[in-house]
Amino acid sequence: MRARTFLGFDYGEKYIGVAVGGEHSRLAQPLTTVRCGKTAPDWRRLSGLIAEWKPDALVVGLPLNMDGTENPLTRAARRFGNRLKDRYNLPVHMVDERLTSRAAQHTLYEAGIPARRHKESLDKLAAQTILQAFLDEQPPAAGGRDG
Repeated sequence: MRARTFLGFDYGEKYIGVAVGGEHSRLAQPLTTVRCGKTAPDWRRLSGLIAEWKPDALVVGLPLNMDGTENPLTRAARRFGNRLKDRYNLPVHMVDERLTSRAAQHTLYEAGIPARRHKESLDKLAAQTILQAFLDEQPPAAGGRDG
């Protein structure tokens, strides 16, 4: 049985950060940023990523308020996750992303890159942080390094 591959998404109203990772390496890598229009994301580009990486499941960040309550972006991210599930017939896992943008900003700061000037990098890194949190919670793959 092969190790599963995942695509992770940091949903935003203008851009969606995308990351890739898998059970074998247990590491997430920033991949790209996809534009999100007023009515829908760039489904052609998302379909291309799905076709290229052939993920076994998708992981979407769930933006919650710090007290755990939902906000308008929470509902939009859930809708995006449901649309991914319906469109690609893949499992979608929602992951609490409350601190991922802050972690991504810190990574850019440490690298000397001002986050406000590199929104695309920030979105990809946030997606990486979301996917990494998901991978860290998964049990080791059977037959893998740890199994």
